[in-house]
Amino acid sequence: MKPARIAIAGVAGIAGLLALMLSGRQPAPPPVVTAAPPPAQTPLTEVLVAKQDLAMGTLLGDEQLTWAKWPQELAASTMIQKSVRPNAIEEFKGAITRASFFTNEPIREEKVIKGTGSGFLSAILPSGKRAVAISIDSRGATSAGGFILPNDFVDVITTRRDLDASLRAGTDIYQSVTILSNVRVLAIGQNVQEKNGERVVVGETATLELDPHQAEMITLQQRSGTLALALRSMADANKPEEPRSRGPSQSLTVVRFGVPQEVSNR
Repeated sequence: MKPARIAIAGVAGIAGLLALMLSGRQPAPPPVVTAAPPPAQTPLTEVLVAKQDLAMGTLLGDEQLTWAKWPQELAASTMIQKSVRPNAIEEFKGAITRASFFTNEPIREEKVIKGTGSGFLSAILPSGKRAVAISIDSRGATSAGGFILPNDFVDVITTRRDLDASLRAGTDIYQSVTILSNVRVLAIGQNVQEKNGERVVVGETATLELDPHQAEMITLQQRSGTLALALRSMADANKPEEPRSRGPSQSLTVVRFGVPQEVSNR
């Protein structure tokens, strides 16, 4: 036999032997999947929440309060927990909300009034403050077109006849001055709750939150002139007042034959 044929036969034999060995190998075992351990259980507690949406001034009872489960780590110290106060629902029966609540919102002591036997308005007034009602135009002429809502902040402007200037000029001269700034509106007419931006001027009074000195001032101004409310931006609420640039040369309004005209007060 020729050497070439012997070499070819040897290669074929080796290939066959390798094929036989490979066909006899066992398949690799499937990978073992280890199940993840179950997540740790989050400790829960029960807190007192609103059972439904509650408007400001709502009288609380069984239909308004319930317990709901909350994660223990999220239950702040200001929340009312059942483990600490199991009779809280009974404690809050007859109380009044001094702010609105959404469904399942935790009840907080500072937003609830336990003013049994007292009126709602006196219960929501901060200590040292007074509620004073002023007359407004029910059409909105003196209340920013009727867009002033409870809890808005306003400036109070008085317009009165300047007697001395009127005598000197021989005609009626009126002066407008801002007497109070950044005052909170407690109620418009009989409404003490905002209604989604609706025009809620339904009466002829606006009740303002004032300190005793402001209450005396505004009561006097009602006797000597007319009052109007200027709506402030919510971004300016509770900001310190900037110094006013108007001085003794501020302008006056002269009414001559029923026609108003701005003149300088010199």
